[in-house]
Amino acid sequence: MNIAQKTTKFLTIAVIALFTTVNFALNSNENNQGKEDGGQVNTKTEISAYIKHHLADSHDFSLFSYTSSEGERKHFGFPLPVIVWTSKGLVTFMSSAFHHNDDGHVIVEKGGLKFAKIHSKIYELDGNATNVAFDETHHATNAHKVLDFSITKSVVGILFAGLLIFLGFSKLARQYKARSIPKGLGRLLEPLVIYVRDEIARPNIGEKKYKKFMSFLLTVFFFIWILNLLGLTPLGFNVTGQIAVTACLAIITMVIYITNGSKDFWAHTLWMPGVPVILRPILAVIELVGFIVIKPFSLLVRLFANITAGHFVVMSLIALMVTMKEAFGPVASTGMSLVLSLFISVIEILVAFLQAFIFTMLSSLFIGMAVEEHEHH
Repeated sequence: MNIAQKTTKFLTIAVIALFTTVNFALNSNENNQGKEDGGQVNTKTEISAYIKHHLADSHDFSLFSYTSSEGERKHFGFPLPVIVWTSKGLVTFMSSAFHHNDDGHVIVEKGGLKFAKIHSKIYELDGNATNVAFDETHHATNAHKVLDFSITKSVVGILFAGLLIFLGFSKLARQYKARSIPKGLGRLLEPLVIYVRDEIARPNIGEKKYKKFMSFLLTVFFFIWILNLLGLTPLGFNVTGQIAVTACLAIITMVIYITNGSKDFWAHTLWMPGVPVILRPILAVIELVGFIVIKPFSLLVRLFANITAGHFVVMSLIALMVTMKEAFGPVASTGMSLVLSLFISVIEILVAFLQAFIFTMLSSLFIGMAVEEHEHH
């Protein structure tokens, strides 16, 4: 049974790595459309641009692309809703209106306004504009930004992860309520819930107060873990590699430990006992900066940097099939790329869990520092 399970896991990882490799080989860099090669990624510059585009958020899902026998570039994917607040109010349309073009040359007219997508961002053009004008630094001179509330690829990933968490824990809760032994997905979730409780919450927050914060710690642990795993699939999710997402998670953690800080916590932070009075204001500023800036910043940067670096390494190894094709031939370079990307994908599965654990552990540690009651002698 154990051998069969290990074989299944290995085959799953191999299929993911193989599909991702093929997806990279077939896909095109949207910034290179219109070239004679059909937009395929063939040079180091194009590969770097492709990886940068992959790491960024997107207004649509582009699953794969290929060049037809007539030389026309075909894309397979689906659009997402574009929701922007403009000078005339709210405007909505589907991202397919941009025709997979990301160079700002396709102008979409909606609600009496003109829009263009430049470097994956949507801009509102001047009323009399017939095209996008750029200066010498390639900044648009006749366009200005809009408030973008669109359902992007990262938003879809967040909603999907939230749905999985809701369904999984609803089932586990029903099984607990019926006082039955967890089955199916509940049997997988139960040891992880116990692990977060006994190895993260209790040691760092304490027996008296850990239950109050268990819902948050479980949510953030499974949320990050699921999104990290989704980022390893060929769907192109990179939610935890978006600094806006990690910043929001860090800010939520900061709000929780600041609003739940005990009297002793604020007394020791704002007027630290046991030190000369003249140093107490200085130490108070340092402590406040640490809790409000440094600790949240360390949380958001650690998660963002590790996930982004992992995606960058995997994509770079997959790109070996292109960069080393002339030196070793297409078969050898593709095989080398597949083996290395498969190895790194296995490492990334561990990193997906590890980063969720570290973020949850540090969050519980900061909360525990804030709610701790100091003994007075």
